[in-house]
Amino acid sequence: MANTQDIRRRIKSIRNTAQITKAMQMVAASKMRRAQQHGLAGRPYAGLMNKVLVSLQKRTDPKLHPLLQIRPLKKELVVIISTDKGLAGALNTNLFREAINFEPDKSDFIVTGRKARQFVARTKRNLLADFELKDAPAFVDTKPIANFAIEKFLNREVDKVSVLYTHFINTINQKPVVQTLLPISSFEVRQHQPSETTNEHVDPMVGYTFEPSAEAVLDLMLPYYIQYEVFQMILDARASEHSARMVAMKNATDNAKEFIKDLTLEYNKMRQASITTELLEIATAQMALSS
Repeated sequence: MANTQDIRRRIKSIRNTAQITKAMQMVAASKMRRAQQHGLAGRPYAGLMNKVLVSLQKRTDPKLHPLLQIRPLKKELVVIISTDKGLAGALNTNLFREAINFEPDKSDFIVTGRKARQFVARTKRNLLADFELKDAPAFVDTKPIANFAIEKFLNREVDKVSVLYTHFINTINQKPVVQTLLPISSFEVRQHQPSETTNEHVDPMVGYTFEPSAEAVLDLMLPYYIQYEVFQMILDARASEHSARMVAMKNATDNAKEFIKDLTLEYNKMRQASITTELLEIATAQMALSS
C-alpha cells in the first residue's frame, strides 16, 4: 500500500506532465489557427480558378485531354497524407482504417508523413514514393507530390489517383476522406467560396476570350489545378492534425488535474488517519502511565 511520500511523488510527477500537455495544447492551437488562415486565404483564388476551368471545359472537348480520360481500373495510386508525430488522438487510426480498404495487389502508394510510411511498411504494401514536408508547407513544397502522380497517370502506370487525407470540419470533428484526383471528372476546387452558386449549363466567363486558344490554356491549367488541389488537401490535413492534437492534449491536461485531485484527497485521508493513530497512541501511553 502506498504511503504519503509515494503519493506526493506521484502528484509531483503528474503535475509536471500536466504542464507539458498544457504547453503542447497551446502550441497546437496556434498552429491550427495558422493552418486555417492559410486555407482561407486561398479561397478567392480557388473560386476564380474554378470559374475559368468550367468555362474552358465548355469550350473544348474533354475527351481530347489525357488528364480527363476515364480508363478501366487496373491499377490505382493512393496518396496518403498523415502526420509525422503522434499524440493526436485517433486521427491516424481512423485514416489507416480507410486505407485498409484498398486492395494491396491493385494499389500503389505515395505517402507524406512518418505515420503513413510506417503503416505501408507494416502492412507490406507497395510504396512508390515518400515525400517529407515541413509543418507549414508552401505551395512549391507540395508540387512534387502532384507532379509525381500526374506522371504515373500520363504514363498509364496507374488508371486512377486517389488522395486519402483527414478533412477538417471544425475543432472537434475531423473526418477521413478519399478524394479522386485523377482522372478529373469535374472542376470543384476545394475551399471555394460557399456563397457562390454556379449553373452548370452557363459559361461563367461569358465575354472572355482565351489566347492562344481554349485548348492551350486548358493544357496549361490542368496540371496546376491538380497541384493546387493537393496543396489544399495538405493544408486541410494540417489543420485537422493540430486540432486533434489540441483536443487530445486538453483532455490529457484535464485528466491529469482530476487525477491530482483524487490523489490529493487520498493523501489528506492518509495524513488524517496517521495523525489520528498518533493521537491514539499518545493518549494510550498517557493512560498507561497514569495508571
